[in-house]
Amino acid sequence: MKEQAGGTRDAGERREQMLRAALEVIVERGYADTRIADVAERTGTSPALVIYYFKTRDQLLTEAIRYSEDSWYAENLRRMEQIPTAAGRLAELIAMICLPGTDPEPRSYWLLWLDLWALSPRNPGVAAVREKSDERWREAIRSIVLAGQEAGEFASVDADDFTITLSALLDGLAVQIALEDPAVPPQRTYDLAMRFVAGQLGFDWKPAPKRARKHGR
Repeated sequence: MKEQAGGTRDAGERREQMLRAALEVIVERGYADTRIADVAERTGTSPALVIYYFKTRDQLLTEAIRYSEDSWYAENLRRMEQIPTAAGRLAELIAMICLPGTDPEPRSYWLLWLDLWALSPRNPGVAAVREKSDERWREAIRSIVLAGQEAGEFASVDADDFTITLSALLDGLAVQIALEDPAVPPQRTYDLAMRFVAGQLGFDWKPAPKRARKHGR
């Protein structure tokens, strides 16, 4: 099967359209209940064309995760370039994980990661994607820590140990956000993570004053 006239750009747009549709369907139904036909229907194409691009349902999931991840990191890079201090960059990174309205992706997209983590132990292909993703995530944290230490902003902790601990902490908090645990709302996850980071790295941080509740919330 070949793409119609329009060449590489049209093919790229069609593929991106399918990836966005796959993300929507997986978030709504979960990976186990997502079919190639669902993505085809949502994009107005045939299942055969979706299979042409992605071959299998597992590949569709992993490619959708990569697409989502690449978009997130592109926005992260744009923001980091505008923040002059390492402490500010780390605070923004944590906000992008924890706080609705700061995270460039819908809160529901954390459900994608729950599916990815659940599949990884039994699927070598998915496990490889998970491993690469974790490496990328840790390097994003580690690079900020090293820059802050070089600039004299952060204490001389072991950057690798700190990175593993913080990445695990944020992943765990993200699970609570995805599950919408009422005892662990997003603002609380952010404050807990920032309190840990500031204490470990030795810089001042204070949580924002709590706003008065309105309309019973």
